[in-house]
Amino acid sequence: MSGRVRIQPEDFDLGAEVAALRAGDGGVGAAVAFVGTVRDRGDAGAVAGLELEHYPGMTEAAIEAMIDAAMGRFDIRAARVVHRVGALGPQAQIVLVAVTSAHRGQAFAACEFLMDYLKTQAPFWKKEHGAGGARWVDARVSDDEALARWGLASANAG
Repeated sequence: MSGRVRIQPEDFDLGAEVAALRAGDGGVGAAVAFVGTVRDRGDAGAVAGLELEHYPGMTEAAIEAMIDAAMGRFDIRAARVVHRVGALGPQAQIVLVAVTSAHRGQAFAACEFLMDYLKTQAPFWKKEHGAGGARWVDARVSDDEALARWGLASANAG
């Protein structure tokens, strides 16, 4: 489980990922993790499943740059992002953002920063499947606003 970024169709184990991130670092005083899951409802009603696509290579590079930005902005020791792609059903885990730091405040802030960044800047495309058919999910204004509080503008804004 090495590496800061993994894009994969397989599920992930939260406990194993956080343990691997903390391993061998006696300076870690806090580990914060966020796990995003597929909701059974979306803006268009009931959701039977979600399909996620990405550009291999480009997506990993974009997320690596996000982690570099977090490392420069916050006093954190390590960070990891695991993002799933492919077909996922309700309650499936989609994304993990995990951060370690000497202190909890920096770990919480960096984790939230990375998640806000991911929601607006990572090159993923999501399609919801429901009773009315399939539809691509657009970026939300609230996600752009969350990124703006860090002093960053979304590429989606306009």
